[in-house]
Amino acid sequence: MNSVRKQRLIVVLAVLAGLAIAVALMFYALRQNINLFYTPQQVVAGEAPLDTQMRVGGLVVDGSVNRNEETLDVTFDITDGKGSFTVHYQGILPDLFREGQGIVANGTLISTSRFEAEEVLAKHDETYMPPEVQDALEKAGHPGAKKADGYSE
Repeated sequence: MNSVRKQRLIVVLAVLAGLAIAVALMFYALRQNINLFYTPQQVVAGEAPLDTQMRVGGLVVDGSVNRNEETLDVTFDITDGKGSFTVHYQGILPDLFREGQGIVANGTLISTSRFEAEEVLAKHDETYMPPEVQDALEKAGHPGAKKADGYSE
């Protein structure tokens, strides 16, 4: 083999190896940072992976909010009309958080009935609901599902 061809082959193989390493590192980093959204129905059915960072959303069940008077621990149930599970959160809840309202929680699923939230997000006005929660409620046929403009179908 010609020495020039041999050099070109080595350069091409080195570039391909570097590109493969870069792509592998990129996929590894993305795998750890992907934050998937699951509905209560999917969580209860076991479709959501345990001990994985994720987002869950639904309506806060009326009468389910329990606050510890001595700490900032709060537990509440969320539902989409087809499934329900408990969310545990330690911290100050958003001012707009209340029963019967749509929320999205970021955290880790401990079991199909318990979710440890690191962050709880509540809607910012009377007519807005996060798109993921809106879609999940509509698919579940929940009577409280309203369109973003405030009108129900």
